[in-house]
Amino acid sequence: MFCDNLISLRKMSGMSQEELAEQINVSRQTLSKYETGESLPNIEQCKAIADVFGVTLDDLVNYEKGDNYGLGVPPKGKHIFGMVTVGDKGQIVIPAKARKLFQIHPGDNLIVLGDECQGLAIISERAFLEMAGKMQEKVEKSNV
Repeated sequence: MFCDNLISLRKMSGMSQEELAEQINVSRQTLSKYETGESLPNIEQCKAIADVFGVTLDDLVNYEKGDNYGLGVPPKGKHIFGMVTVGDKGQIVIPAKARKLFQIHPGDNLIVLGDECQGLAIISERAFLEMAGKMQEKVEKSNV
């Protein structure tokens, strides 16, 4: 998994082996060995690679393409939780992994936002109110 993820991330970013090797302070030959599976980087080099590509260390090492509909390693904080089916009345079931990560509980209020070009977004009421409060504070400070 690691070798495939490393190759995929490097190619998606348009980097050569030499460019990446320079960024993580190893030789191009060493990086080539990481990509072929002949050797593995130490934990500090793994962290440096993850940082270069903006992915988690766990995803760099353990991510399998089947986990994300065949897509590459996702950037930190970005997720695809799975597919949902829209019911007759427009209802959807938010996947358990998403509910857990975003602390969504039965009875919580969610706000659905839409952009005709980009699609729908769902945000919890409390997060929306926090964001609105921060925006209000900025407006009040700029009016002083």
